[in-house]
Amino acid sequence: MAAKPKLPKRFEVVHKETTALSSVLVYRDRNTGVNYLFIEQGYAGGLTVLLDPDGKPVVTAEAEVTK
Repeated sequence: MAAKPKLPKRFEVVHKETTALSSVLVYRDRNTGVNYLFIEQGYAGGLTVLLDPDGKPVVTAEAEVTK
């Protein structure tokens, strides 16, 4: 059986804050540039689109991402 071709990762972490029991991460969709906020605390977590002050999705071009 032929091996499946390895696909590039669609999402990248552009911001990360962690403590002993919680994490806040911002993921960026490499295809669209849309940013998503993921918060996890203990055994619970949630994911949502990151919005700017006008209520529009935050879109970051690849060149704007700082490592």
